[in-house]
Amino acid sequence: MLEILFEDEWLLAVDKPAGVVVHPTYRNMEGTLLDHLRARDASSSLAVVGRLDKLTSGVVLLAKNAAVHAILQRRWHKAEKDYLAIVSGRVEPETGSIDLPLGTDPSDRRRRIVRPDGASSVTLFERLDYDTTTDRSLVQCRLMTGRRHQIRVHLATRGWPVVGDALYGSALADFPRHALHAWRLRLTHPQTGCVVTFNAPVPAEMTALSSALAARCVQSP
Repeated sequence: MLEILFEDEWLLAVDKPAGVVVHPTYRNMEGTLLDHLRARDASSSLAVVGRLDKLTSGVVLLAKNAAVHAILQRRWHKAEKDYLAIVSGRVEPETGSIDLPLGTDPSDRRRRIVRPDGASSVTLFERLDYDTTTDRSLVQCRLMTGRRHQIRVHLATRGWPVVGDALYGSALADFPRHALHAWRLRLTHPQTGCVVTFNAPVPAEMTALSSALAARCVQSP
């Protein structure tokens, strides 16, 4: 079941579980987020604003008509998009920004790499906690740009791969996802003009990775 975080006549915000694909693709034609939501209302003209990777959980925003979708797309760079990640290693300095251009890896088109001719990409980060037992940090990241795999590549490039990330770090046998969660989205409502905030609780399987970080993860939203 998908948890509805917010709904009115213009917007729908949902908490996407890890493992669910947002858009239909040639590899995932059925069982996508849009399939589930359109099943609620066959006449719906829902359109996703932004996107999350299949194994990333958290807030996904959808517009209920084309006009609202166009407004949100124009203003998307102004929205505050905050993520929580559990990464390997101690993040130092405690706060900072990563400004590295990203492009496609010519040897593997699934991957993104830092390259001089890549698109401008900026991620702000803050270490919220560090677990000495597991040598893992809880990090909050804010996307200033929205490139594919941006947070995962930026953190891995700095030596802090997201735990469980098989593409940019190492997979875990007992954790079939990467520990990245889109926990908060804040923006100006395209119709009312009010600032709205959508929070998605951190999934239990992610907090279970580290007992020292569990309470902090739960409290962060």
